[in-house]
Parts: sequence; structure tokens; C-alpha cells
Amino acid sequence: MINIILPDGSVKKFAPGTTVQEVAESIGARLAKAAVGGRFDGVEVGLDYPLEHGGHLRILTFDDEEGRDIYRHTASHIMAHAVKSLYPDAKLGIGPAIEDGFYYDFDMPQALSEEDLGQIEEEMVRIIDEDLPITCRHLSREEALQLFGELDEPYKQELIHEFEDEPISCYEQDGFIDVCRGPHLPSTGRVRAFKLLSVAGAYWRGNEHGPQLQRIYGTAFDKESDLNAYLHRLEESKRRDHRRLGRALDLFSIHPEGGPGLIYWHPKGAVIREEIEKFWRTAHRDRGYDLVYSPHIAKKELWATSGHLQTFQENMFSPMEVEGGEYILKPMNCPFHILMYKSQTRSYRDLPMRWAELGTVYRYERSGVLHGLLRVRGFTQDDAHIFCRDDQVETEIIDVVRMAQYMMHVFGYENYEIALSVHDPDTPEKYIGDVAVWQEAEDKLARALQRIGVDYITDVGEAKFYGPAIDIKMFDALGRGWQGPTIQLDFNLPERFDMEYIGEDGDAHRPVMIHRTVLGSMERFLGGLIEHYAGAFPTWLSPVQVVVIPISDAHRDYAEDVARDYRAHGIRVEVDDRNEKVGYKIRSAEVQRLPHMLVVGDREVADETVALRSRGEGERGVKPYRELREELLQEIAEHR
Repeated sequence: MINIILPDGSVKKFAPGTTVQEVAESIGARLAKAAVGGRFDGVEVGLDYPLEHGGHLRILTFDDEEGRDIYRHTASHIMAHAVKSLYPDAKLGIGPAIEDGFYYDFDMPQALSEEDLGQIEEEMVRIIDEDLPITCRHLSREEALQLFGELDEPYKQELIHEFEDEPISCYEQDGFIDVCRGPHLPSTGRVRAFKLLSVAGAYWRGNEHGPQLQRIYGTAFDKESDLNAYLHRLEESKRRDHRRLGRALDLFSIHPEGGPGLIYWHPKGAVIREEIEKFWRTAHRDRGYDLVYSPHIAKKELWATSGHLQTFQENMFSPMEVEGGEYILKPMNCPFHILMYKSQTRSYRDLPMRWAELGTVYRYERSGVLHGLLRVRGFTQDDAHIFCRDDQVETEIIDVVRMAQYMMHVFGYENYEIALSVHDPDTPEKYIGDVAVWQEAEDKLARALQRIGVDYITDVGEAKFYGPAIDIKMFDALGRGWQGPTIQLDFNLPERFDMEYIGEDGDAHRPVMIHRTVLGSMERFLGGLIEHYAGAFPTWLSPVQVVVIPISDAHRDYAEDVARDYRAHGIRVEVDDRNEKVGYKIRSAEVQRLPHMLVVGDREVADETVALRSRGEGERGVKPYRELREELLQEIAEHR
């Protein structure tokens, strides 16, 4: 008998060769029905995996991230099977599980449209209804190359050539076979609820110089009700799409003739950005930061010293020649702040030094991944660097985390997740600096989080190349996660740039550098904010905070007087004096998602009042316009 150790520490004895499914059945019928795979001694395995020796086993269900990946990867194979059944000439690319779903890439002579997805879904239903067994075959490299050569699958052959390990696993169902590490569900009938979502173009392996394939996106759930709830959220996401709302509300635009990934802020979008930046500057000055400005380009040698040229070059634009030297658009601000620090001798009494900059940086992103405000080539980062002594690190980290919590609260993000991003010891080539230095930095960040008393997860391999980080994911009104504040501890750049301060003992010491951003890039943050609020910004951020609506031309002068008074007190106000009916003007203001509408007629003119309507609340009665002005100013001051 072999001993199988379960997650709760209990031990169960089984005969060698017992499958993961049989272990699940021995625990309970409910778990056996929900099981989709297992994790045995840290390795994901299928339900049909035979346990030949003792070890730690965790039964995976759809509630586990790994379980969802197994389930959805199986669904992607079913989709590929259906496509090959309907379009035999299609060549298979890759088809992984992704967050919230899956996709598969195909090279095929005919262009697919959204209308074709229904037919593919019908074929998938047939394959699922037949409950076909899914079996794994292990082949040598030569056997795999021969098999997929006979099947005329050149993309699979290309992948097989690059596999380092043998044997090569392939999964098969009723004649359809795909090279895949797995694991998968034991049969096609285990996929209960799915939906194909869209078709898009995709370059083979993300290389714009390679073949362009067709990518079908889909999603799958283990319950029909969860699928329907997800599809409802998806429709709501489309309604909130910042690209659509950006056009509808006239906030920003992107122009191919000016270059993809570059944002043009229109007057209304500029107002929102200006308000965020004003708040940002005040919040930083209140917390002891000084604001700085730095250039947009620097000599290539600076990026070699910083390590960016060695570890970040694929995200940097090509050098430009200036008087025989090579200059590069800055992808980050940190080396510039270091140069300013080194411009004079620093004392231990000067530290900590907190320097913040809304610095515009430039990063090369492939055109295929550019996405509105969320993935761009030029963006302004709410960046700051703290130079401090080693004994000040934990206090500074704690202050930054608390500042980030405050900023998220002001912008309406009440739910978030904190991750401690550490290095992966198995890939040391991705990082600069000694392992001992990394361990010390990671320990300091962990202690700071423990002192604050917040829950966090540890993300192995997600550290930046120069140091570990605290990364905070914000969840919006639909429960979607957005990358938000990040706090990175860096012992390496001070070493590479030979930074020093004179200590109390009169000797030179190395400062510690903290990189941090509490919003991220202004572009991505605003893109997320548009979707979080669905374009209905709180009053303090709204480009137009109040619209005054005269009932007729006879009330226009009074409307202008109210607007002039509000404008003089800093309220952003417009007068809608178009020759239209009041109902039309109100609907227009609601479409523009304006916070407050003030309707004025004979009675309001006589009493110096306004009839107030507010977004989402409807009519709120008649108020003296001066009294309402003070209420609005209070609302704005409180960031509501």
C-alpha cells in the first residue's frame, strides 16, 4: 500500500496504481463529481493519473485556478476538434487557457466571422454529447515530428523542434490529436457550459513579421448559471469600454497617422487628468515629497549603467544619433533621479529624500497588444523615488502602502489585493544583484506588510529585474482586477551608480532606493477609472460639474448669472441655451453623464433659486442657488 497525504494532513492508504479520480471518490461523492484534476507532489495531473508511490495529493476542482485551467484547456481542444471537423484545411496553432476563458489560433484559407461561431458551437456540442474519451500518448521527438508531418501541421512541428524534454505528450479524442503537456479532463462530456465569444487576428507567436492567424476566443464554466452571470458581466464590460466612452464623452483619441499607442487628450479628458494631477501633487507635498522634472531622452550609456539595456531592451525604442552619440527615449525615470541625487554630497541628515515626478516615458509595445489607454507606447507615470538609510526602509514602505490605500479610497476602489512579488531562484538570469541582497530586500518588504497587518500573497517570479516589489491589484465595480500601486525595493541601482551619503560616523554609506507609484500610468489609470465609473465621474472629477438649463430665452440671462457666479467660485459649469425643449436638454445632459442639472424658469428667476436634478437621483427640489453652490463646493472638496 502507498500513503497519500491530503491537504488537511490526513493520510489515506491505497493500492499502487489507484487513480486521482478513485481517491476523490473515496473522499466523497460531491468531490468526485466536482474533481477536474489533481496536484501530486507539486505537479498537475489528470484524474486518470495512476499513483504509483506515496506523496502529497490535492484534488483540484473548478474553484481552483489550476482546475479552471485544466477545464478550459480541454474546452480549447474541443473547439479545435470542431474547427478541424468543419474546416479540414485549417492548420493548428496554439490554444491555451487564459484568465476567464481560452483561445485557439488557426491558419486557414477562409476568413471566419462572428456568424461562423454558431456553427462551430453546434459541432462542439456534438463532440461533448458523445462524451469522447481523452487519452494521452507519449511519443519520441522523431515520432511526433513524423505524426504531425503526416497530419500537415507545420506549426506543431515547429513547436516540437523546440521542446527540450522527451517523451512528448499528445492528447487524442476520436481521431483529433494535439501536442500538449496537459493535463486534461478524462472525456469531452465533462465540459458542461461554454460560449465562443469572438474572432480576431493574431500573429503566430506574437511576431508581427510572422504569419497572421485567426484567433477564436471562448469561455467555459462548470455551471450554466456561472456562464450566464459571466456573459452578463461581459456585456456590462462592453457598455463600460473606455474606448467607446472616450469617443462618446469626447475625452481622448488615437490617430494612426500620428502613430499607434499615442494618446491625444481632448479638453474634457484633459480636465479629468488635470484634477487627478492636482490632487496627486497636493497629496505628495502633504507627505513630504518634493516634485522634480527630468528630460525625455538620455545617452545610451546611462541605460547600460542602469541595466535597462541588458534586461529591458526589447521594450525600449531604438537609439537616435545626436552628434555622433546615441540617445534613447526614456522607458523609466529612475536613472534621472539618481543623477540628480549624485549632483552633490548627501548627508545622513538629508535622508529620507522623497522625489516625485509625473514623468512621461516611452516603451516599445507590439502593435498587436496596444489597447486604448490600457496598453500604449507613450505614457505619463506617477513616479517617485525615495532615497533612505537602511534603518528607515520599513517605515518608508509602511507610509507608501498607507498612501496607496488612501489614494485608492479617494478614487472609489475599496477592494484590492496585495502581492509580494519576489524573484524566482530558478531563473537568476532575469535579475541583477546578489541573491543575499535579494533575500534581505524581500524580508524587509514582508516585515513592513506584517507590521501594517494586511493580508498578502507571495508571487514568485514577478519581481522587477532590479528588486522585489509590493504590487496592489484594485478591483473595480464589476470585480475586475486592475494593476495599481507598486512599491519596489532596490539595493542594486545604488550599487551600480555608486550612490553614497555621509553617515553619522563620517564614512560613506550606500543609500537604499524605493521605486513607487500609487496610481500607475495616467493613461492606464484613467482608462480603468472610466470603466469603473462607466463614464459617470464623481462631481469633483467631472469635466462639466453643473449644467444650467433655461426653460426659454427669457431665462437665459439669469442662467448666465448663475453660471458666472459658480464659475467664479471654481465650479465647472455650462449653460445649455439651445433652442430645444427642456426634456431634450435634460436627456442630453444624462447621456453626457453630467452630475447636476439646474433648471430655471419664471419662479426661479423671481426667487433666485434653481430646480435641481442630479444624476441617478432625479428631481431634488428647488434651492437658493447660493446655498446649492456651497453644497457643491463641499461635495467637490470631499472628493465626491
